[in-house]
Amino acid sequence: MKQHQFSGTGVALVTPFRQGAIDYPALERIIEHVISGGVDYIVSLGTTGEAITLSAQECRDVLDFTIEKVARRVPIVAGFFGGNFTEALVAKIRQYNFDGIAAIMCSSPAYSKPSQEGIYQHYMAVEQASPIPIIIYNVPGRTSSNILPDTILRLAHASERFAAVKEASGDLVQAMKIIKNRPEHLLVLSGDDPLTLPMIAAGGNGAISVIANALPAPFSDMVRAALNNDLTTARRLNLDLLDVHPWLYVEGNPPGIKAAMEVLELCTREVRIPLTPVSEATRQGLQQELAKVLGAAVKA
Repeated sequence: MKQHQFSGTGVALVTPFRQGAIDYPALERIIEHVISGGVDYIVSLGTTGEAITLSAQECRDVLDFTIEKVARRVPIVAGFFGGNFTEALVAKIRQYNFDGIAAIMCSSPAYSKPSQEGIYQHYMAVEQASPIPIIIYNVPGRTSSNILPDTILRLAHASERFAAVKEASGDLVQAMKIIKNRPEHLLVLSGDDPLTLPMIAAGGNGAISVIANALPAPFSDMVRAALNNDLTTARRLNLDLLDVHPWLYVEGNPPGIKAAMEVLELCTREVRIPLTPVSEATRQGLQQELAKVLGAAVKA
């Protein structure tokens, strides 16, 4: 198992839309944009990819298209979210074609708010079904269930199939507890872009990023510099990006990053209900901050 393929910068790829349909020409542009910008791997069908608003067939089509266009230049991770029904997720994994997919990423069940034992049993059921590595996705702001460090460590010690954790609790102390006690095979990845530099400085291995959709080069360069202990460069790049981050979330994710992509003429800001596009005021704020990072590359 090649855990190192998930270090560095993963990008949680958006799914572009035009008039309600998936915009495949835009998706191809975005794939080329992030790969040429230096990301280390792509995460398809995650939160930022609006997977929960896509039909099962659309998810399969987006993934197949991504596999074809990436053409093995970087690894691909596929998001697998099972809602509240572990058995349904396990059944889906058992019959899935994973050709061209390096790993799956799974969050803990939402809404039911399981205990830590329930979360552990959920992931172990996924582990028994999955033929490829698993990235644990801890995002309590969406699931209402924080996967505590002891549970993540218990899973990692139970199976090397758990290759990484995307830690999006926003709690650096929690991340450091995992880093301190993890087995060697478990990578710790930031799930919050603004916390990536401090998490790497504490011993983390990279990030699965939102902002890298729009700004793959500066974010990937920042991560790479931090991993190489070039903190002077990493701090400079991190501060360059710092004022962009809030605009990406002021009206939710992925509406914010979709607006940034529209500013950069990579896709429209269109999202699917119950999400709504950001306001014009937010779009203008994003445009101003992006211009500071990219200069003349951003058009008015």
